[in-house]
Amino acid sequence: MSYGTAGSLRSVTLDDVRGAQKMLSGVARATAMEGSRHLSQLVGTPVHLKCENLQRTGSFKLRGAYVRIAGLLPEERAAGVVAASAGNHAQGVALASSLLGVHATVFMPRGAPLPKISATREYGAEVRLHGQVVDETLAAAEEYAAETGAVFIHPFDHPDVIAGQGTVGLEILEQCPEVGTIVVGMGGGGLAAGIAVAVKALRPDVRIVGVQAEGAACYPPSLAAGRPVSVEHPVTMADGIRVGRPGVVPFGIVDELVDEVRTVGEDQLSAALLLCLERAKLVVEPAGASPVAALLGGPGAFPGPVVAVLSGGNVDPVLMQRVLRHGMAAQGRYLAVRLRLTDRPGALATLLGVLSAVDANVLDVSHVRTDPRLGLTEAEVELHLETKGPAHCAEVGHALREAGYTVIG
Repeated sequence: MSYGTAGSLRSVTLDDVRGAQKMLSGVARATAMEGSRHLSQLVGTPVHLKCENLQRTGSFKLRGAYVRIAGLLPEERAAGVVAASAGNHAQGVALASSLLGVHATVFMPRGAPLPKISATREYGAEVRLHGQVVDETLAAAEEYAAETGAVFIHPFDHPDVIAGQGTVGLEILEQCPEVGTIVVGMGGGGLAAGIAVAVKALRPDVRIVGVQAEGAACYPPSLAAGRPVSVEHPVTMADGIRVGRPGVVPFGIVDELVDEVRTVGEDQLSAALLLCLERAKLVVEPAGASPVAALLGGPGAFPGPVVAVLSGGNVDPVLMQRVLRHGMAAQGRYLAVRLRLTDRPGALATLLGVLSAVDANVLDVSHVRTDPRLGLTEAEVELHLETKGPAHCAEVGHALREAGYTVIG
């Protein structure tokens, strides 16, 4: 493939994306497009879910990694490749390298989820754990590349990678030719840039909306400045889009072709993940659920039909448990309360009777008697309750206060 100046519109073309699609034939799946009746009713227009969470390795990353590695010269393949990732890119590089017979070394943070580390090894890569954050891991991978001659495979800032990710856009147009808006999560911007190149070349009227987590939203200030700028210490549960600085190549494309970039909060991400699980029966990681979070946050803002790209499903079970609890709390379906009561026989049973009368299901009880803040005859109880929504939460709180309990939180 031949490219123009990094960051220019000519850096990736429709022909490049079509070439990538041919290269990926028999390698990457043409993932399913599922309709969502619940989201369609909410948004007021048909909503379809592009299920890249069902892609090989569990995310879209295989597409770009394979195209990038397949394009290496023989001597570059012989030197091997190296990558840095907390999970999805790691697995995409590992499988792509294995399929192409190239040795891959993948640097991952020491705190990366064990399932992602194990999967990367099982796909054939040599895994090295280094650093506590991705920036440290990235520096180690680049140092390794300089020392060994291995080719560094960037997760988003390379035209071949963007062309590979753009094949998602071609599939969307084939599966939903009448699409009006495509909503896609954004970290460094490779997926959104690739989709935009493919879709805008064929259907310039289609609206492309990128979505970032509020705590890692590097694109809004970068677009305002007209150049990539860094966000210090990006923080979000959505590790797949937790990137502090846009890539140079995708930034130029996003700046020209993406119509809007929205941000979503952690509560919205949790609610979106829960909705995907409950209503669509799809396991999606927080980054993959970000387009759905945007639909929940602004249901009337998207001309239809809408396609939301579920970019990945590699979620650690421990994180899933925490996120689901967070999502249930945000929807008023999970309530944690602390209160004080008189420390006497039968007091806890009486309290549980009050909760039973308002149909609150007790999931967990913690009973404290020895805290110095407590009076001689007091005890503190923390309760985790399953509730039925905000109105039911308010009813539970009212019933507790009416029964004479001091609710602390």
